[in-house]
This record gives sequence, C-alpha cells and structure tokens, in this order.
Amino acid sequence: MTDDLWKRAEIESPCVRICVIDPATGFCLGCFRTLDEIAGWSTMPADARQAVLAELPARGALRRHRRGGRAARRRGD
Repeated sequence: MTDDLWKRAEIESPCVRICVIDPATGFCLGCFRTLDEIAGWSTMPADARQAVLAELPARGALRRHRRGGRAARRRGD
C-alpha cells in the first residue's frame, strides 16, 4: 500500500465549524460558501475550489452584523 493518497496537494476546506446558513444571502456564516459549494467540495476539481476560495473574502464583507448578544443589550438595540 502506498501513501500517495496522503501526499496529494489538496486544497483544504475553509470550514470553521460554524455551520449556519444566512437565509438572506444563502451563505454559511462561518465559511461563506453556499450549500451547493459545501456539498460538492469533496468532488470539486482544484480550479473550482480555488475559484470559490477567491470569492470568499468579498462574501464575508457582505455579512450583516448581528444585533443580538451582550453588546446589543448594552447599546439598547
């Protein structure tokens, strides 16, 4: 048995284990991928994965700020 499988240069998933889909944007609030991108990640070719990764920073900039939590209670939101 060879270790070729473990030596492949795979592009790792951007998942940060905060898996919540924003209904307004359709993006995961943790990694900013769509459900289709998350589901197909393991079978995506490297160039498609690279294209998704290139889009993630812009998607993250679209993220709405949460209004809940302690800070919001202190501000009175």
